[in-house]
Amino acid sequence: MFARLREDIQSVFDRDPAARTFWEVLTCYPGVHAMVSHRLAHWLWTHRLRWLGRLVSHLGRFFTGIEIHPGACIGRRLFIDHGMGVVIGETAVIGDDVTLYHGVTLGGTSWNKGRRHPTVENGVVIGAGAKVLGPITVGASAKVGSNAVVVKDVPRGATAVGNPARIIDGEQAQKREEKAGQLGFSAYALGSDHDDPLAKAIHGLLDHAVEVDRRLSRLLGKLQSAGVEVDADLQAADCFDPQYLSKIVD
Repeated sequence: MFARLREDIQSVFDRDPAARTFWEVLTCYPGVHAMVSHRLAHWLWTHRLRWLGRLVSHLGRFFTGIEIHPGACIGRRLFIDHGMGVVIGETAVIGDDVTLYHGVTLGGTSWNKGRRHPTVENGVVIGAGAKVLGPITVGASAKVGSNAVVVKDVPRGATAVGNPARIIDGEQAQKREEKAGQLGFSAYALGSDHDDPLAKAIHGLLDHAVEVDRRLSRLLGKLQSAGVEVDADLQAADCFDPQYLSKIVD
């Protein structure tokens, strides 16, 4: 248990820039407290001490605002950021290195016995307020945008946004996401069909950046094919690098 606790604390440092000290994370992060509570509750549940398991789970909910059924199967290094309002149902299965933000629900859509909650595979990120409902699977490394309502499987590595959730795909969307990451901003929770003018402006800028990169790449290729020597640093330069124009002028 202590080894798992150390992993949980380290995962906070890896994924939350606000975390400063070991002691702060240990004492002031409800997501860490919720995982400690759940491991004890789950152990009691699997050893048929189910009333005690539910009691421990209930106390954990009271102190953290995070409700995890003791029957839920959770892997290693789950990071629940902020945590208030997170609900994880009885038959939910969560893999390793998953990140959940506040208000996330992994819920059921049926009163029938048996599997009725989602399976969330390794490395998934689920944004604030998202609802993932039913016995569906969110594939490894997928992303679910804030306030999305997911009722169908999400493929591995895909991004789901909206209500009902839809998959963002296409080469242009993928290039936009890559460029957003290079610029230090990821708009994975925004769909291109949103009416928000700011979101549309951001997507326009990202599309423009992708097109400029494509044209520069073609230009450098033409120069090289014409026998013009191109500096290796210039070939690797980003068009948004402040030193880029000075390299061209030189």
